[in-house]
Amino acid sequence: MNSWTEAMRAGDFARAWAIADRDLAALAATPKHTGPRHLQRIWRGEELANKRLLVRCYHGLGDTMQFLRFMPALRMIARSVTVWCQAELLPLVERVEGVSLAIPLHDGTPDTEFDVDIEIMEVPHAIRAGRGTVEMRAPYLTLPPGGAAAGRLHHFQKVAAGLVWEVGAWDKRRAIPPTLLRRLAGAGRTLYSLQRGGGAEPLPETIARDISTPDIVALGHLIRQLDLVICVDTMVAHLAGALGCEAWVLLHADCDWRWPISGPRTFWYPSLRLFHQRTQGNWDDVIEEVRQMLLARAELTRRAG
Repeated sequence: MNSWTEAMRAGDFARAWAIADRDLAALAATPKHTGPRHLQRIWRGEELANKRLLVRCYHGLGDTMQFLRFMPALRMIARSVTVWCQAELLPLVERVEGVSLAIPLHDGTPDTEFDVDIEIMEVPHAIRAGRGTVEMRAPYLTLPPGGAAAGRLHHFQKVAAGLVWEVGAWDKRRAIPPTLLRRLAGAGRTLYSLQRGGGAEPLPETIARDISTPDIVALGHLIRQLDLVICVDTMVAHLAGALGCEAWVLLHADCDWRWPISGPRTFWYPSLRLFHQRTQGNWDDVIEEVRQMLLARAELTRRAG
């Protein structure tokens, strides 16, 4: 697994798929659709060409968004591509190039006919995606009209930044205590909370105005109105990146395989800037680096105004 992780981080996809081939051979006798959804391996090496494909989205919302980039390449091989995805993502998924049909994910069997099924995170391995297919060269998610908050969120001569600090149950090391984010407030900056429901520990309105919404389309429109988003490794980072919006992503020292272990950039999303912990569990240096960059950004905004 470590070798696969290293290959993915390095963009050495030929090596990553060779390692995945080895794992696939070991799965040959294993029944499909057993165990927790997010651990299921669905594809068994079946031929995809000219087949009706069902793409199952069994991981998180961010995972689905990240791997939707492969749908155009998949559709070039298949007769049709049906994406069985989280219901809240349907308005986005049905607009993605290469998707023939998007249907809501639920327990039980899918309400469609298909020849071959595959989990969405298995697609790049199945199509032998190279660097040119993996790298994001243009935004691949688009938003349907509507859902935006009334008015613009920009403030004259101020940087408008959205904040997200909490994460789901998987790997709580990604979360940041919201008290640390108070350090980002100050002159030349207007902060907004994008944390769903304000989070378990909300920021005071005097620090960040709560504009959060559970509607992902509305959230996408809000992100587009901001100058940037400052967030932890969660769905909002993928939404901003896939829309081509600027986001600063704060990562713990042992970050997930999809992010480089160091450095500010990722080939997955060119509009993201990454900030890494130097010491496991210590967010102070990360917040200070973000604060200094935000100060510089605010000064540029003031001068431009």
